Amino acid sequence: MSLTTRFWIDAYLTRLRLADLPAYVLAHGDDTAGAVLVKVATLDGRARLWQRSFDLMSGARAWVVLAEGEEAGVDAAIARQRGFDRDCWVIEVEDRQGRSLLDQPGLES
Repeated sequence: MSLTTRFWIDAYLTRLRLADLPAYVLAHGDDTAGAVLVKVATLDGRARLWQRSFDLMSGARAWVVLAEGEEAGVDAAIARQRGFDRDCWVIEVEDRQGRSLLDQPGLES
């Protein structure tokens, strides 16, 4: 049984809040099966964009970096993804250290 995207998003936002990491929903996607993009802005004009993907060999879910560098370039990558998939979620995390928490148990997949 897999979790709905909305359930995962709510849990992720709670984990970020408990870690005192500001996060915002920039785009609300499909509640049941929308893709998820996580932008981590380091507040110095740079950012990294993560996307949840499937490893084709193992079938396991993994977070991969979709874009990184100047924040404007990362925002352009988000706009392109939203152009392809209007049902995807976009979450922005603000952290000078670049923490996303996506490597923590329960969030990594």
